[in-house]
Amino acid sequence: MHYPKFIQSLPSLDIPFPEDVVTTSAVRSDEALVVFFHIHKDVELPEHQHGAQWGTLLHGSIELTINGETKSYAPGDSWDLPAGTPHAGKLKAGSLVFDVFEEPDRYPFKGQG
Repeated sequence: MHYPKFIQSLPSLDIPFPEDVVTTSAVRSDEALVVFFHIHKDVELPEHQHGAQWGTLLHGSIELTINGETKSYAPGDSWDLPAGTPHAGKLKAGSLVFDVFEEPDRYPFKGQG
């Protein structure tokens, strides 16, 4: 499964993963950053925290550890992380994740970092 071409053509973000591992398409407003993640290879995210984040899994499978509690997610499942919530993750290759960050500058657009 892939995102439609018009989503794939949105600007990509400068994130700490190479493009053969994760690609992004994003929309930024003054209030939030909306990101479409395409996971190409398995990824482990170390525990971290930041501003509020809401997301949903569109395709594939992921595992999130939120405040020390680990849960597996299937397509259609979502998460709502208040600001400052410690979390980590294991994202499986082929997964499509839709995340909204309250911090509009969470990640810079490529070429603007």
